[in-house]
Amino acid sequence: MPENEVILKPVPREKAFYFYNDIGNYTGKSAASLKEFAENVEAVDVKSLAFHLRRGDFENWITEVLKDEELAKQVRDELRATNSKGEDLRNRLHSIVTERLEQLKHTPVPAKISDPKMQARWGKNVTR
Repeated sequence: MPENEVILKPVPREKAFYFYNDIGNYTGKSAASLKEFAENVEAVDVKSLAFHLRRGDFENWITEVLKDEELAKQVRDELRATNSKGEDLRNRLHSIVTERLEQLKHTPVPAKISDPKMQARWGKNVTR
């Protein structure tokens, strides 16, 4: 499966990102995909975003569950390193995630060559 399909694919609920305001203080919001994550970044209290940013939860989930090292690095470098706070944190995080979503949606997915003549020329089940 191509990288962009893996990253954009929803994950099982047990691997979803659960937004908390603090330890034991669940917001009632969760995200099982990058799209849901972006939507919830706009909806949750900024206290939740600051809590997760401080702990490294965003980049951990993005790396370990979504398998998107590029986005995790961007979150780490652009948010944690600059110590974004409040609405600036929300706006920057949402911008980073939605830009990555758009990039992934518009990345061409390699197609299998189905024409038998082309398969013979390029080899069976070749992707381009």
